[in-house]
Amino acid sequence: MIKLAPAGQKDSVEMRKVYAGFVAKEVAAGSPIIALEADLMSSMAMDGVARDYPQHVINCGIMEANVIGTAAGLALTGRKPFVHTFTAFASRRCFDQLFMSLDYQRSNVKVIASDAGVTACHNGGTHMSFEDMGIVRGLAHSVVLEVTDAVMFDDILRQLIELDGFYWVRTIRKQAPSIYAPGSTFTLGKGNVLREGDDVTLIANGIMVAEALEAARQLDRMGVSTAVIDMFTLKPIDRMLVKNYAEKTGRIVTCENHSIHNGLGSAVAEVLVETCPVPMRRVGVRERYGQVGTQDFLQEEYGLTAASIVAAVKSLL
Repeated sequence: MIKLAPAGQKDSVEMRKVYAGFVAKEVAAGSPIIALEADLMSSMAMDGVARDYPQHVINCGIMEANVIGTAAGLALTGRKPFVHTFTAFASRRCFDQLFMSLDYQRSNVKVIASDAGVTACHNGGTHMSFEDMGIVRGLAHSVVLEVTDAVMFDDILRQLIELDGFYWVRTIRKQAPSIYAPGSTFTLGKGNVLREGDDVTLIANGIMVAEALEAARQLDRMGVSTAVIDMFTLKPIDRMLVKNYAEKTGRIVTCENHSIHNGLGSAVAEVLVETCPVPMRRVGVRERYGQVGTQDFLQEEYGLTAASIVAAVKSLL
């Protein structure tokens, strides 16, 4: 069950602190969780956890592929490994290990991939991944998620510790726009309908959920009745929800902090082609690499804004 937070607020806690707090609570409760880092202990607020629970936190250094292999080995011993590194490195640098050591072997490893898309900000283009979800969703057994805010992240983490398998969790590290009120719970594989509408459906994930909600408010003032769906599970995508809203509104716009190729837009288009072909547009990154900048600047630069979503909707009317 979900309940929405007031519009326009930021989370009161950073995503990295949600993660560090989760690990600490699990260890204190006797869980066999092992948190693995690739020289990003401070960046992910894990220094205190490592100090208090040194047997449950491993800093493998700047060797991301080795981190994945180490996690796979730990999983074979009955531990519950959670790996964190930046999204760009967890996907591009580690793809063979993700394939061989995790997905092919059906390893029980959770990968927390932070600084997703433009939220890498001043780390620049080398650290900015617009292709990771496309890479990982092509693996046979992967489950691919992009968490929306701190409330969702906390709930999803508490679910994942009880689930077996390879899960990819895409997130930002710092404060996210607050979408959900405390106490909300989430069902993996099911999208959340945040607003009802009859003329167009916006399907978004991650930081683009807040932009989609703002776009919907603007569109409503223009007389365009706009539904908004948070599709936080990219794989397996909620096919029935996509189909139902395609039938209901007849127009779809996807909104993602990712390349328009092989991410949310592609996944939704695949469902529409097979079940209910309707006009659609994709708001996302188009044939570009990242650059240095603030998040606000980068969202404007790459068209990841409410204004871009409104323009996409207008092109369908």
